[in-house]
Amino acid sequence: MKPWILGLTGGIGSGKSAVAQGFIERGVHLVDADHAARWVVEPGRPALSKIVEHFGAGVLQADGQLDRAALRRLVFADPEQRRWLEALLHPLIGQEIVQVLARAESPYAILVSPLLVESGQQRLTQRVLVVDTPVELQVQRTMARDQSSEEQVRAILQAQASREERLRHADDVLLNDRDLAWLDAEVERLHTFYLTLRGGQP
Repeated sequence: MKPWILGLTGGIGSGKSAVAQGFIERGVHLVDADHAARWVVEPGRPALSKIVEHFGAGVLQADGQLDRAALRRLVFADPEQRRWLEALLHPLIGQEIVQVLARAESPYAILVSPLLVESGQQRLTQRVLVVDTPVELQVQRTMARDQSSEEQVRAILQAQASREERLRHADDVLLNDRDLAWLDAEVERLHTFYLTLRGGQP
């Protein structure tokens, strides 16, 4: 029986990682889209040589790893270059995710992605769980975690899909506005429910 795929998403500071950890502890196979995005540009992978060919050796660190900050500066200022990079990386990240999900042994597997809705990665999933948090709480948590200013955090929130947009795509919503014990109980409740599903739908 092939596992069905649950998409797990939520805005910055919503507690996605804590929720993901709860599912991992219950033996659920999980893929993180951010990790996949890092793997596809490792030295020796075809994407990295294409990036260097296109942008020049200035995007490499001395040890041959990708200099993410340098690449960000180049594409951030130029939408054309950003589109080129996304066209190269998005299909590769998608393949990477699919390959890792295919190795899942659990009844269902999870794709964690902050940009599940925006990136089209939602197409890989049969069901979507949104970790939802009141905006003020997101801002407080993120400022505390990243030592960033309120302006910085609000700018990131602006760039991510709006809370309304995410919730519109949700099959399940986990409201994370209490403590970790409550969060864990919610993960347990959802996990028990998910084990009863075939193909992600009741």
